Amino acid sequence: MSNEAVETAQAAARPQAAQTPADAGDAGYSKDLKARHVNMIAIGGAIGTGLLLGAGGRLHNAGPALALAYLVCGVFAFFVVRALGELVLYRPSSGSFVSYAREFLGEKGAYVAGWMYFLNWSTTGIADITAIALYTRYWSMFTSIPQWALALIALAVVLAVNLISVKIFGELEFWFAIIKVATIVGFMLIGIFLVATQHKVGGHTPGLNVITDSGGLFPHGVMPVVLVMQGVIFAYAALELVGVAAGETAEPEKVVPRAVNSIMWRVGLFYVGSVVLLALLLPGSVYQAGESPFVTVLSKIGVSGAGDVMNLVVLTAAMSSLNSGLYSTGRILRSMAMSGSAPKFTARMNRNQVPYGGILLTCAVCVLGVGLNYLMPSQAFEIVLEVASLGIISTWVIIMLCHMIFVRRAKAGLATRPHFRLKGSPVTEIATIAFLLVCLGMMWNDPEVGRKTLMLIPVIALMLVAGWFAVRRRVDRSTDEELSQLTK
Repeated sequence: MSNEAVETAQAAARPQAAQTPADAGDAGYSKDLKARHVNMIAIGGAIGTGLLLGAGGRLHNAGPALALAYLVCGVFAFFVVRALGELVLYRPSSGSFVSYAREFLGEKGAYVAGWMYFLNWSTTGIADITAIALYTRYWSMFTSIPQWALALIALAVVLAVNLISVKIFGELEFWFAIIKVATIVGFMLIGIFLVATQHKVGGHTPGLNVITDSGGLFPHGVMPVVLVMQGVIFAYAALELVGVAAGETAEPEKVVPRAVNSIMWRVGLFYVGSVVLLALLLPGSVYQAGESPFVTVLSKIGVSGAGDVMNLVVLTAAMSSLNSGLYSTGRILRSMAMSGSAPKFTARMNRNQVPYGGILLTCAVCVLGVGLNYLMPSQAFEIVLEVASLGIISTWVIIMLCHMIFVRRAKAGLATRPHFRLKGSPVTEIATIAFLLVCLGMMWNDPEVGRKTLMLIPVIALMLVAGWFAVRRRVDRSTDEELSQLTK
């Protein structure tokens, strides 16, 4: 059954063209997420190991102009979240962009969106449990425990939290975000104090002179800054969680605009502000990949225990990411299962209104990651991290495509745009999609990992095509059942 036929039946069943359709995957959820949960989920999505840990190596390669890279990527990330926020207010759904892809791109679009997002979070989950195991082994008391065992324990703990209730998930994310925000705010206060008092840091007097004496904004030229953007854009992955969480809050029309609008200044404050401070305190050459830039600064001023504190924070960030991944894929897979494009068991919910089937499927893939940690403990992290990037790029592109079609339909009188809007359509969407594809293409400049990751695209495409032929009859049956309900 074609998407056009579905739209024709929907139009016949609902004389008012602007009335929004329903999604069967949204039924049965509680509305236990509060405004503070969604706000902190938005912050938690904006702050992760990309800043807390990854900024050190990027500062070393790109210099102070890294702040510009974070700003540019942050603007495009904001466009994506703003577009998703408008779609959420048009029709809140726990299926989020998969539900919108079904409406605006058809079942094939929803199928691709959902499984690419699953690829993103399942591989990110493997990276997260690997990171958690590595961060835990930082402390001597855990070094005797095998890396794979620590990964399995972390997975079991986060799985249990997700299966209890959405309220527990929201509370855990709330406190994870509090820890990350408190860490960055605390560091920024220390950094501002060091700059204001001209207190020496590692033999350098903080201020603009640190930048000018070390080659200026672009010590290695413009190209390293351009190339680093393909890594910076992934630091903002998980911002789209706001759209998924909106399906389980009682007042999305109030909560979502506030959360989305606050993302922009948080990006400016936490990412750009932190990098500017780091550049004013020490030359970029001092920072190194694999060490938190905050630890680098604090160790230079003699703060004992800085490494332990930051290790605890990045451990929290990895736990937060794993927690969010299980939460979001559970909801996305349930939305897909209700339309026939995911296994039936992923539609199941427990007595606490949690879609445990989809969560367990994601967990099963993460268990493979435990095996990867057993077989290749030193390579597990890098192997899966780049694969996840393909998933997040495709997800953001699909969100922008959905929004562009939604605006087109609104102009034709087939939908009603809310007051909360992404400005400048379709130029904004096209520019964002082009930027994301350029970031994807820049992975070719990394022959060790990035180029091999891009070579996986034909393999993933082939798997998606084979999967579609396997589920298309079930999708057609589900569509026929929906049509029969609409035309009764």
